[in-house]
Amino acid sequence: VQLQASGGGLVQAGGSLRLSCAASGRTFSRYAMGWFRQAPGKEREFVASIPQGGISTYKTYYADSVKGRFTISKDNAKNTVYLQMNSLKPEDTAVYYCAAELWGSGTVVVGQYDYWGQGTQVTVSS
Repeated sequence: VQLQASGGGLVQAGGSLRLSCAASGRTFSRYAMGWFRQAPGKEREFVASIPQGGISTYKTYYADSVKGRFTISKDNAKNTVYLQMNSLKPEDTAVYYCAAELWGSGTVVVGQYDYWGQGTQVTVSS
């Protein structure tokens, strides 16, 4: 599967952005999807994830640093996963990556994901 992330940009602290990640292929519902981010000089870290499956099985996961501010959602009909980011802080500045894990449960582990998008830059000014 190929992933294409978009929606990044420059925003002031307190503002909002919505990231999108479009996937190729017909089996999108089989993939758990995750969002990760990497700031300069830091390791890639987990942000949010959603397991594979239909709507009735969705359970979302968030890093403590974004809980209550970010929301991940998945539209199987559009082969797209979203990350709504509200109340953005300067420390949210990073390149954001989407990732897919076949038959996944929404793990926080970077190495468990099978496919990665190219990343989209999010910059939050103070």
